[in-house]
Amino acid sequence: MEFSWTPEQIEVRDAVAEFARVLPNDVIHRDSNGEFSRDLWNRCAEFGIQGLPIPEKYGGRGCDTLTTVLAMEALGYGCRDNGLLFGISAQMWSVQMPILQTGSEPQKTKYLPGLCDGTRIGAHAMSEPGAGSDAFGLRTTAERRGDRYVLNGTKTFVSNAPVADVFVVFASIDLAKGPLGLTAFLVDRDTPGLSVARPTGKMGLTTSPMAEVFFDDCEVALENRLGREGRGASIFNNSMEWERSCILAGFLGTMQRQLETCVRYAKERHQFGKPIGEFQSVSNRLVQMKVRLETSRLLLYHAAWTMQQGGPAGTVAAIAKLFVSEASLQSALDAVQVHGGYGFTTEYEFERELRDAVGGRLYSGTSEIQAAIIARNLGL
Repeated sequence: MEFSWTPEQIEVRDAVAEFARVLPNDVIHRDSNGEFSRDLWNRCAEFGIQGLPIPEKYGGRGCDTLTTVLAMEALGYGCRDNGLLFGISAQMWSVQMPILQTGSEPQKTKYLPGLCDGTRIGAHAMSEPGAGSDAFGLRTTAERRGDRYVLNGTKTFVSNAPVADVFVVFASIDLAKGPLGLTAFLVDRDTPGLSVARPTGKMGLTTSPMAEVFFDDCEVALENRLGREGRGASIFNNSMEWERSCILAGFLGTMQRQLETCVRYAKERHQFGKPIGEFQSVSNRLVQMKVRLETSRLLLYHAAWTMQQGGPAGTVAAIAKLFVSEASLQSALDAVQVHGGYGFTTEYEFERELRDAVGGRLYSGTSEIQAAIIARNLGL
């Protein structure tokens, strides 16, 4: 792996960082009200964020995976709306990438340009009330009837669902076959039989809406099947490798910003006649934040590079997801601690970033699931 960036990659990073700096920072208000900003989503799309890893022929910018990760890191540094970053990343890796890699040419032409330019928003519907970590224990069915499939079931924890225009839905054509019966579909929001519940309240990432999605005799045309029958498991697993390798890139930028803010505060804040940074209890905390940041970068860049090379990335993606999610949570907690009572207030924004970081240990597979993947690949 090459440890230096090309001038072109640096140019993309700097352009995204400059773009992020001029975005409105009204996230405190929207976080308290759980408001999704379609305006910010569209601004990002107009700049080209959603299209970063998508070829130009489908409306994207044609960037490689590492460049995309670097750009999302820059966006995370400049934009404090972690919910927005999460929603964009979730669409990028679990909706756009499966369509790009598995979809037919008509499907790519129909969906990818709109997902890139912001006129469409995508959602990934896999988890169910009784099938979270046990993803392949889902009960949603897809019955073939001539040139159509009829979907029945319930999906939960569907990020972007309240605002989504198209869903990547996983259902079984034969529950007895287990994972071998899993099949993926592209379902438009206005399809009869599809309904979305009210947004689900949650601890963090409140500006990224989430809801249950219901399928009641929902008829999906044959041409909306994504890939072949029974290939849903491989499509899902591949999308999870993309997510685990790349979705936390924005956290790298957040961790960098938190560290810089904490170092500055530790120099300016005086207690007992000297800057608090001169106390080892504070300086050691800042050192650990720095070590976690640099380690997170290496692990995430390695996972992204592995995906860029064509994989397999199961182990490195799980390691990156596990470490970065835990590291970002601890660094957010450290930022609160360094700032003391101020860190506990809404105004300083660390409490929100702490709440947002908790979600990183859950989505795309919990930390426990990542550990299980790594153990399995060790032969345990």
